[in-house]
Amino acid sequence: MNRSNSGANLPTLRSHNAALVLDLLRVAGERGISRLELAERTGLTPQAVSKITARLRAEGLATDAGHRASTGGKPRTVLRLVPDAGYAVGMHLDRDELTVVLVDLAGAVAAGRTAPLDFGAPADEVVAVAAYAVAAVRDGGARPVDLPVLGVGVAVPGPLDHRGGVLHRVTGFPQWDGYPLRDALAARTGLPVVVDKDTNAAALGLALRAAGAGDFAYLHLGTGLGAGLVLGGGLHRGARTGAGEFGHQTVQLDGPVCSCGGRGCIEALCLAAVARGDVAEAARVLGTGAANLVGLLDIDRVMLGGRTVAADPDAYVRGVRAVIDERARLGGIDAPVPVTAAGGGDRPVAEGAAQLVLAPLFGRVAGAGVGGADGGAALVP
Repeated sequence: MNRSNSGANLPTLRSHNAALVLDLLRVAGERGISRLELAERTGLTPQAVSKITARLRAEGLATDAGHRASTGGKPRTVLRLVPDAGYAVGMHLDRDELTVVLVDLAGAVAAGRTAPLDFGAPADEVVAVAAYAVAAVRDGGARPVDLPVLGVGVAVPGPLDHRGGVLHRVTGFPQWDGYPLRDALAARTGLPVVVDKDTNAAALGLALRAAGAGDFAYLHLGTGLGAGLVLGGGLHRGARTGAGEFGHQTVQLDGPVCSCGGRGCIEALCLAAVARGDVAEAARVLGTGAANLVGLLDIDRVMLGGRTVAADPDAYVRGVRAVIDERARLGGIDAPVPVTAAGGGDRPVAEGAAQLVLAPLFGRVAGAGVGGADGGAALVP
């Protein structure tokens, strides 16, 4: 495939059925999957599967992975995905740091880098830094590589309009209000761009990796505090794409002033405890908010992430779990919601941002492709 400033083109993926087949190839991994299995799992006829896989092979997206013994007749040919047939750049623009990764179709990270960032600088300067980072990770440093890059997924602090890629009043950075980040970065890079909240991106990536996780909340504690929600098999953004502003729920009336202008926000209380080195108190405050969320949404799991959690994951998991377990005991619930650490610091956010571009190609995110989306996004066909 030839490199193009407008990104790589995968025409086969315009077909929903082809996306289903490609997703099963992705899930099968190196082991591969036979055409018969593809037909059984998709409900398509063997003839339809043969046509689709023939096109995928012709376009370099699928290839033979050997043969598998058959219960009768000749051995079955097994197919697998070609991971390097396409890539996406995933980027996390945090308040003080930029993380960027290059991810292949299988979700593996081929390259990545982290650098300081001043999110409070003029927006055009931040976009210029971001565009340089995209070029650097795409080119592999000093040795340019001809890679079919499909687009750039950008994860940023909210609130924002992910459909138009426009930021709103990011807490502490009001100068971003109304800035068209998607269009500005697309103009700089020559690639399609999709923008979403950092917590949504991370939740998407985790949902695709953790099959069977059910409904869960991803709580991200770093320079701020937010949540990504996966409900009913879909990434939940809300009708106005404002869901997940977890850090600005009031847990102490007339409490300390938060950077959002409110008082007693869980983010303000949690970050204050972090600043004075009181991890146990930070975890207890975070657990209080998590327990509220569990009680409100009846979710199956809570995942913790972000660089602050990564600095002492056991303490945060233990502290949050203690509050949730106590709330469950008081409510007569025998099986409390499990709490786990996502791991990887801020890396899951950048990797999830790449999935904002890749996942729709596999039919995993309905309506959340580059350039626009619905309020929710299905993670399963």
